Amino acid sequence: MTEPALVAAVDGSLASLHAVGWAARAAAGRGVPLRLVHVLDELALDFPRPLPTVENFGKVLTARGHRILRTARDAAQEAVPGLTPDLVLLRGIVGKCLAAQSHGAVLLVLGTPGLRPLGRILLGSVSISLAAHADCPVALVRPHAGDEEPPATGPVVVGVDGSPSSELALGTAFEEAAWRNAPLTAVHCWDDRLLSAIFRENRWNADSGIEQEAHVVLAERVAGWAEKYPGVDVRQLVVRGRPAEQLLDLADRAQLLVVGSRGRGGFGGLLLGSTSQAVMSYALCPVIVAGSGEEPPGPSGNTPADPRS
Repeated sequence: MTEPALVAAVDGSLASLHAVGWAARAAAGRGVPLRLVHVLDELALDFPRPLPTVENFGKVLTARGHRILRTARDAAQEAVPGLTPDLVLLRGIVGKCLAAQSHGAVLLVLGTPGLRPLGRILLGSVSISLAAHADCPVALVRPHAGDEEPPATGPVVVGVDGSPSSELALGTAFEEAAWRNAPLTAVHCWDDRLLSAIFRENRWNADSGIEQEAHVVLAERVAGWAEKYPGVDVRQLVVRGRPAEQLLDLADRAQLLVVGSRGRGGFGGLLLGSTSQAVMSYALCPVIVAGSGEEPPGPSGNTPADPRS
């Protein structure tokens, strides 16, 4: 059986090379092989062109693809001397090819654009689709600011909402914090705007009860993973407000943000959660979206019950 690998998609951009360096360090830290993948876009290859150029166009793109992979290999070896990544050149639809590469992988790493004068850049459809449907967690890495390397210090931050998807996010976050020797901040956000309006109309106050329940949910979810990773320094944080806003604020001082692909809302496996999409598009630090594949086992090896049932 082939050993599970960490897969990084490369396209020749500077953002892609930043992601390759990050992926190389992550692969070395996890002790797994690194696979660099470049996809020759089937749509570009088949685009109608004058007959004299059609025959050679595929050869030109293939040669370019090999150059892109060699440059990415050099970037990986610069980040981790002695590393020998596997180079894979594919032809097809980018999203489908990378989704196939996620089968059996430990992580799929994608590079995304950094900051621009008009603000942070929204992600493309391929990134969002892969985060929702890949069979392994998906990491999105962008330069921190001014094309600098992504941050390598600060805590690992994970969003916890009690859903099965956030259980996998917790497991992923603890593993990342362990090999990085980084502290972990587990965050549970509660947004009571609707309930507060209802209770105010009836002259009731539910704030204290909701917040107390939030502390209980967070403590219960963290407990098992903390026992499995006793060397990880864990901070539990319950905050009031929109989850995306709170997580983005914490991400500005973190080296990694981990979220589930779907929260307690949504439509099962069809959609990526709104909070996940927001942090993918706007977080300054790398983001791992977990929970795309099968439901994860808990720290004891048992699949957690859906809290909604």
